[in-house]
Amino acid sequence: MNPRYITTVAELDNHVGLAPKERQMMESVTDTFPFRTNDYYLSLIDWKDRDDPLRRIVIPDASELAGCGSSDPSCEKDYTKKPGLQHKYDQTGLLLLTDVCGGICRFCFRKRLFMSCERETVKDISGSLDYIREHKEITNILLSGGDPLMLETRRLEGVLRELREIPHVNIIRIGSKLLAYNPYRILNDPELLLVLSRYSTPEKRIYVMAHYNHPRELTEVSMQAADALRKAGVAVVNQTPILNGINNDPDTLTTLFRKVSFAGISPYYVFQCRPSLGNQVFQVPVEQSYEILQKSWQACSGLAKRARFVMSHATGKIEVVGKTAGHVFMRYHQAADPANIGKFMVFKANPLARWFDDYRHVLTDYSPRKMWLF
Repeated sequence: MNPRYITTVAELDNHVGLAPKERQMMESVTDTFPFRTNDYYLSLIDWKDRDDPLRRIVIPDASELAGCGSSDPSCEKDYTKKPGLQHKYDQTGLLLLTDVCGGICRFCFRKRLFMSCERETVKDISGSLDYIREHKEITNILLSGGDPLMLETRRLEGVLRELREIPHVNIIRIGSKLLAYNPYRILNDPELLLVLSRYSTPEKRIYVMAHYNHPRELTEVSMQAADALRKAGVAVVNQTPILNGINNDPDTLTTLFRKVSFAGISPYYVFQCRPSLGNQVFQVPVEQSYEILQKSWQACSGLAKRARFVMSHATGKIEVVGKTAGHVFMRYHQAADPANIGKFMVFKANPLARWFDDYRHVLTDYSPRKMWLF
């Protein structure tokens, strides 16, 4: 199978058949937010169920137009050192290689890449490579976008080759949802697997950061593609946000964590959904997300609950580590300012909070703003 990509509501209508009002609604959404999917992923959706979680992942809905949000909720622009290169954490460089994805998640936190005429991705990464060479503290590179596996294999190989020529770059990560959106990209391209095996060595691995949001995305063909990556020497881990109407119940998350761990895919991060444009409908309050996650782990083995629950905030990755009836406890798992890594914070509980900033002006019992514990 070579999935056919669908980028307009008219094409979607031809494929699945939409009611006139439904088509009109979707077109009003795509006037603001872009749309992209393929016929493989559409085949996984139960079209009789308007609340089907996979439908919510990729099909436009009017609820996206309600509420507010930021085009850059994690302030990535502040950490952009070269066109297409971000350097927020000392050890990690992030390269935006493409603005094309196998599908556009309705909750995408980089919608701006698909909406703006101002390009943040670049084809010529020579300036970025020079920066990485000069900054020897960078030990790992995250290839992102867009989806780097949407690149032609030849171009991806060029990037991997040049990165492998930099001695202090040890890990290369590839952020990709193609295992869920289009596993045939991997299975139908033996050259891609050869390239990955060439540059994923016992001493310096390539990691694919998969993006399974719901257990039904782990189809038989998707598992075959994940296995092919492992046989090529690539480590596969998974990350997902907690998403309203998609996976915000303990049973769904339990099934997801168990399925990925049974398949040898390590749970890595569970994210709080970022407050991007159009994302309010997908956000679950922080404390509710934490409780859902804790309940989901009750039926999981240790291998299935290795993920950390974090907010990718402008200041760093803030892990929610616990809560009581009155307080929430957080720590900086990673931070733009290295001095903040590991710092512990105590906040008064706020059941309505959807993001870290919602806690900043909540008084605690200990201080007028917040308390750092060292």
